[in-house]
Amino acid sequence: MLIAQLSDPHLRPPGVLYQGLVDSNAMFAAALDQLASLDPQPDLVLLSGDLVDEGTEAEYAQAAALLARLRVPLLVIPGNHDCREAFRRSFVHHPHLPASGPLHFAVDGPGPLRVLGLDVTVPGAHHGEMDAAACAWLEARLAEQPGRPTLIMMHQPPFASGIPFIDPYRCHGGERLAEIVARHPSVERILCGHVHRFMQLRFAGALLMTAPSTTTALALRLAPGAEPASFVEPPGMLLHHWRLETGLVTHLVPIGSFRGPLPFF
Repeated sequence: MLIAQLSDPHLRPPGVLYQGLVDSNAMFAAALDQLASLDPQPDLVLLSGDLVDEGTEAEYAQAAALLARLRVPLLVIPGNHDCREAFRRSFVHHPHLPASGPLHFAVDGPGPLRVLGLDVTVPGAHHGEMDAAACAWLEARLAEQPGRPTLIMMHQPPFASGIPFIDPYRCHGGERLAEIVARHPSVERILCGHVHRFMQLRFAGALLMTAPSTTTALALRLAPGAEPASFVEPPGMLLHHWRLETGLVTHLVPIGSFRGPLPFF
């Protein structure tokens, strides 16, 4: 089973640049083109939040037009730049999404894996929150199928990355999430977005990964008091490949055209 993870496209209305400087729509279209060229094709695409930049109807219409090119199932959660209700209306044809409240979901397959979408966004704020209701929902879903390999997808990561200008906007209450994950060894991966970089760490016995953005990369500035900045680095995606004999192997895949293939390995 092959799962592609895209994140943080920050789509804008047609003809409008992200932050007035970057064509995030064209960059997301390039990501979708690269997805379409994969052989074999993914069985599932995950989109881990910040689908659009300002949460407007025009942006969601642009997102729908671009996502219509996908020929494989899509699971998507909102990020802090999304508007929860506009997001819900845009994906009303996704029957697994609830009609009210946070946009949590549980989907079995395709294939052996289960995907839990955990909506930790706080409307009107940029940080996430692992509150009591989110904890109860997640605990109940993990208890339903304790032996099934499970992915948890959320937008804001529940840890401090060391980048001082993004860490205040992480998912608060990460210790509550860690307590739940530690009780459920079926959790194979926790998959996040938000930080516009690839990061990986051990979290409560599971692997936690953040996907790069399909547009700009957050500056990797680890000095205390570092000034916020972004770069137009090569964008990327994650490919999560499940095989019975190995479990889940994750690949970081740059998006773009590069020299090759060359006749050696």
